[in-house]
Amino acid sequence: MVLPLEAEAADKKRFGATLGLSMAFIAAMYGVFGAMGYVAFGDATRDIITTNLGGGWLSAAVQLGLCVNLFFTMPVMMNPVYEVAERLLRGKRYCWWLRWALVAAVGLAAMLVPNFTDFLALVGSSVCVLLGFVLPATFHLKVFGAEMGWLRVLSDALLVVLGLVLAVFGTYSSLVQIFHSSSA
Repeated sequence: MVLPLEAEAADKKRFGATLGLSMAFIAAMYGVFGAMGYVAFGDATRDIITTNLGGGWLSAAVQLGLCVNLFFTMPVMMNPVYEVAERLLRGKRYCWWLRWALVAAVGLAAMLVPNFTDFLALVGSSVCVLLGFVLPATFHLKVFGAEMGWLRVLSDALLVVLGLVLAVFGTYSSLVQIFHSSSA
């Protein structure tokens, strides 16, 4: 998603700083939201935070807002998947029925996979951590390592090590959770 956004940016030289600031703001908001959820519900905090709200109009309004958000953001998030599928199956031509089939497949997977939150935790802790932390820092070291100072090399190396530690710990805890919930 970053490359199409960068191509459309008015000032391409400031795009990196803008993207970094935006990502830092989003990460801070997620951190604050998670901390507030834990402060509000303590150890009783559930995987799906809206289930902590219980019943009533507030819970229904929050869930409705999340559904509306998902309805409008899923096509944006699925755009790279659409492009790859259309390139493979339709020769880069737009194909509405293929896009609908992909949305239906994702929806069915979310509904039919038991303990879907545990599955998402496994994917996030293994694949997403590698894609988000380890591989970018590794590629950065490989491409620009000879030109970088020792501080940048150290920061990339620490990012790789931190990402690997988080991936191993997260994958292990996700697998324990999956096997624990399937045996219970």
